[in-house]
Amino acid sequence: MPKTKVLITVKTYPAISGKYDELVCTAGFTEDGKWVRIYPVPFRKKAYAQQYKKYEWTEIDLVKNKSDFRPESFRPYSLESEITVLNRLDTSNNWYERKEIVLKNVYTDLSKLIAEAKNQKICTSLAVFKPTKIKNFLIKEVERNWDRKKLEKIKAQRDQAKLFEQPEDSLEVVDKLPYKFVYVLEDDQGKESKMMIEDWEIGALYWNLLKRYEGNEAKAVADVKKKYFEDFAKTKDLYLFLGTSQLHHYVSHNPFMIIGTFHPKFEYQTRLF
Repeated sequence: MPKTKVLITVKTYPAISGKYDELVCTAGFTEDGKWVRIYPVPFRKKAYAQQYKKYEWTEIDLVKNKSDFRPESFRPYSLESEITVLNRLDTSNNWYERKEIVLKNVYTDLSKLIAEAKNQKICTSLAVFKPTKIKNFLIKEVERNWDRKKLEKIKAQRDQAKLFEQPEDSLEVVDKLPYKFVYVLEDDQGKESKMMIEDWEIGALYWNLLKRYEGNEAKAVADVKKKYFEDFAKTKDLYLFLGTSQLHHYVSHNPFMIIGTFHPKFEYQTRLF
């Protein structure tokens, strides 16, 4: 089976599934600039050489995910499919190579994007969005534990796997984030929206800060806000990667959530004399 070449730009924070165990939703661009969503991927169970980073070109044997109506949704041929990691696009020349791939189609009107998502002939479910203004960054405390029934099902699956001597199944389930992080933003029509941030990096940032501050959650979340609101939103040329959830795609007023950020520096034009 020929492999598909994908530039990885999105990794969401791991979620648990009673069917598939712990999973990451990945998204990126093909060589012709089209979005693809790759799900399910048991990312932390992959060999280290297959644990791709953002902005790495990869090769994956993808097939259309027939259980997902969204046109960008694909899945590995099997959960054991190997992922080949190729070269990484760096940030030189103010992210020039990354911009060449990522910024080909940028939305600025959220209502237009949502209308495309709800149009069954288009059904856009992944997009690059440029907010006109980031007005606030909200922090909401949420349930701290994963769903007990799902955890019990995962434990049963892993106990079964141990009978066949699969030691990798001893991997501990990732900790659940005890907070939700939300941007309050405005588009170029002046429309205000609240959008949840679901990317891997914000979760990893929180846990790293919590460790640095020896368990002080208030300090950790304050620094998360400082990074995303004071730095990304005020000093960087911020774009947002947006994606819908399959469950809420047609029924939610705004089915999009933020699944990643793209934040090069501003480019200032210099006047020639």
